[in-house]
Amino acid sequence: MARSIPDAIRGLCLSFPDAEQVLSHGKPGYAVRGKFFAYYTVNHHGDGRVALLVNAPAGVQAACVKAEPRHYFIPPYVGPRGWLGINLDRGIAWRRVVAHARDAWLKVAPAKLAARLDATDIDVKPPTSQKLKPAEIDPLQSARGRRLLAALRRACGELPDVTEDTQFGHPVWRAGKKIFARAWHHDDRFTAVFWVGVPAQALMLRDPRYLLPPYFGPSGWIALDASKRVNATELRALALESYRHFAAKRMLARLGE
Repeated sequence: MARSIPDAIRGLCLSFPDAEQVLSHGKPGYAVRGKFFAYYTVNHHGDGRVALLVNAPAGVQAACVKAEPRHYFIPPYVGPRGWLGINLDRGIAWRRVVAHARDAWLKVAPAKLAARLDATDIDVKPPTSQKLKPAEIDPLQSARGRRLLAALRRACGELPDVTEDTQFGHPVWRAGKKIFARAWHHDDRFTAVFWVGVPAQALMLRDPRYLLPPYFGPSGWIALDASKRVNATELRALALESYRHFAAKRMLARLGE
């Protein structure tokens, strides 16, 4: 049977004693007794990488990245603490991935637990392919994602002085310099994200199609679930309301309302 990269990583990391998978910031993390030893990331903040981040022993990160930059990199956030990024789709031998994961687990596992590790119990079966489809790397390139992007471009592009940009790997639309709309894929949902204000959030959340987006929700943003269908009229209304909040007076004057 075909074995994907995420399935192979899950099998490998969960084969270590007492290892568990924990969702962390939307990506699978692997921990033992509450301490993380690895993360699996895909297109993190739009970097295009399919990678395993491991809690490497001292000195390993610098040596690997210098010797083989094709296979290794310094990951954001955890990199300064010595973590090592491993590119999984650029031909690295699977036995090396297994070895790095083992070293990472051993680094954080309690001594008594580490003594129980039997190398023969580690899942060393590699993925059957080292490539993911473009939509698996960036879900917004799927048919559903492209429909959402097209609808948002129509809704936002009608407004004065609007430009499309990216932030943390996600498409955003700016009124001047200020972001007023986002296309977002999180927890297997496609959403269009707009500012509506905290008072409006409570009312809108009574509709199951709306949800509080991570990170932005406390600031008054709302996410419209667009996984199945996009209502163009509703999208325009949300885009216009959010645009009005962020746009400069000279831009609002051009609306012609």
